Amino acid sequence: MKYAHLTLFAIACFVAQFASAQSVDVRPHRVAEPLHLSEVKWTDGFWKQRLDTCRVKTVPAMWEIMRGTKYKPYLEHFRIAAGLSEGTYHGASFNDGDFYKWLEAVCALQATAPDPQWDVRLDEIIEVIGKAQRADGYIHTPVLVANRNGDMTVKPFGDRFNFEMYNMGHLLTVACVHHEVTGKGNLLNIACKAADFLDDAYRNPTPEQAGHAICPSHYMGLLDLYRATGETRYLNLVQRLIQMRDQIIDGGDDNQDRLPFVRQNEAVGHAVRGTYLYAGIADLYAETGDEQLLKPLMAIWNNLVEKKLYITGGCGALYDGASPDGSKDQGSITRVHQAFGRNYQLPNTTAHNETCANIGNTLWNWRMFVISGDAKYIDVMEIAFYNSVLSGVSLEGTDFFYTNPLRVSQTAPVDLRWSRTRVPYVTSFCCPPNVARTIAQVSGYAYGKSDNTIWVNLYGSNTLDTQLHRGSRVRLEQRTEYPWNGKVQITITECDADPIELKLRIPGWAKSATLKVDGEPFATELVPGTYASLERTWQRGTVIEMNLPMPVQLIESHPLAEETRNHLAVKRGPIVYCLESVDLPEGTSLADVRIPAEVKLQPRFDADWLDGVSLLEGSFLSSKAGSWQNQLYREFNRPETSTIRATLVPYYAWSNRGASEMSVWLPLE
Repeated sequence: MKYAHLTLFAIACFVAQFASAQSVDVRPHRVAEPLHLSEVKWTDGFWKQRLDTCRVKTVPAMWEIMRGTKYKPYLEHFRIAAGLSEGTYHGASFNDGDFYKWLEAVCALQATAPDPQWDVRLDEIIEVIGKAQRADGYIHTPVLVANRNGDMTVKPFGDRFNFEMYNMGHLLTVACVHHEVTGKGNLLNIACKAADFLDDAYRNPTPEQAGHAICPSHYMGLLDLYRATGETRYLNLVQRLIQMRDQIIDGGDDNQDRLPFVRQNEAVGHAVRGTYLYAGIADLYAETGDEQLLKPLMAIWNNLVEKKLYITGGCGALYDGASPDGSKDQGSITRVHQAFGRNYQLPNTTAHNETCANIGNTLWNWRMFVISGDAKYIDVMEIAFYNSVLSGVSLEGTDFFYTNPLRVSQTAPVDLRWSRTRVPYVTSFCCPPNVARTIAQVSGYAYGKSDNTIWVNLYGSNTLDTQLHRGSRVRLEQRTEYPWNGKVQITITECDADPIELKLRIPGWAKSATLKVDGEPFATELVPGTYASLERTWQRGTVIEMNLPMPVQLIESHPLAEETRNHLAVKRGPIVYCLESVDLPEGTSLADVRIPAEVKLQPRFDADWLDGVSLLEGSFLSSKAGSWQNQLYREFNRPETSTIRATLVPYYAWSNRGASEMSVWLPLE
């Protein structure tokens, strides 16, 4: 009865808050607010194509995996826990979270193109989840299935690496998305019961409990629930849980708890756990304005972006690392899986860059933008979206990468444990549904809003229909071929008589952007990496034209990044390019290719190549290296060099034409 009472109270709070959410800004520590998913619709172009593939191919293919048992049980685990099927638990302890992320993708897709069949299916799935949940709100199928089968020695939170908080965090988030999209409370009710259980279980946290924060999606999930319901207990619980981390007696960098968070200033440890932690704490700052949290967040962000981030927006450089690397106090060194690594340690062939870490990077940067309004965070988020996130899924939408290296060759220095080609199923299946939910919700990152302001963050053909906090209604239409072309046209299709400010992001790479309003040039200088502000009383039909020239850029790395010293990468707009061996002349090895400093690369859009991309064509050099068999060193002999023609393709689109060698960085001739 206690939990039922609290759940009804939470839903009542939600109704009251939702009624006033359109007109009252109750979050003074958020410079910009997200929009509802239904307020932005992709109409054409790049993101419409990705969204359609997600809806038509990715989500249905993943449903066949999730509802069956060919690989691992997902829905079936909930059915067993509910007593609807017989069986044992067979899978990773985080599989519940995988299922919730897929469910979130389904819910997000319903926001702009509702499908009655999926709506019915969602209700059926939610009913099973509800039956699996214990009366006290606890829900984690590895424990529930064991108990159902008579093994009562398996208890909640008996193993800190059992991912219970992680799974429940994703449950809370999908419940909020489901409620926002459908208006139904059935999954929200389950989420509230789970949060109430956590609130009771962690009423007075102990040092023993402090380790139960592995891959902390639950901070974001609880704050999603707090915003959805207005129930302050959930906000207070997040504060307790983050404070609880400091009580740990055997912490380490693998879980970012060797030091209290307020003393941290570097991105360390497991990259997925790290980015989820940083995103959750940025989310908490948005609600509390606690300056103690902001200082380390800024220091960690600077460390990642300036010394540990790949050009693709990927992070988590190492399969296995040690942290703090080289410490005089050897007892403090932690063995770390998929580690950020040391400063400038950015290998290419052995780069890990788990897709989930790259997505975690976008979650963090989005929240940093929300609390600051600074365009630099959207710059990083956009780079990850277009490169290291999308590389995680095939163009067909049904095969996936777990890791995202920047170089693949037939002669890798070690036998790596993840596939060099995309596959339909990965043993650690956390990344595929994470990609699905991210693509399904990219529209939620395209804009932000505040009292009288629309923040235009991402460019793509879409429509926006929203109401600002002061009550003004705004509709606009965006038309562009971005990211292949930097010309963007925004038309005001409806607006009220009140002055409205439009903030248009000028990407950090856009060195000579121009802007016109109804054909008249915008007089103020457009500074890369900032927002151009246009405030006025708009007229219906007003046309804003922005041009973001996209010259091909040759990028070099810091000299301390030893693997890419004397190498160049190629970038155009937000797209990072790579060279695949399938695009080389016959008899030319990828290892032989050199890039001239004066190379002229010509963009050419091809609608029939890799689902429509801008290719970069030019002349490179081939220097035959000869055989290195059984040799580590040899006397230098200048090789013969010849000119070859080759084509570069977007990094996200590599490995869609069969097995191939690939490299983002090319040696400078």
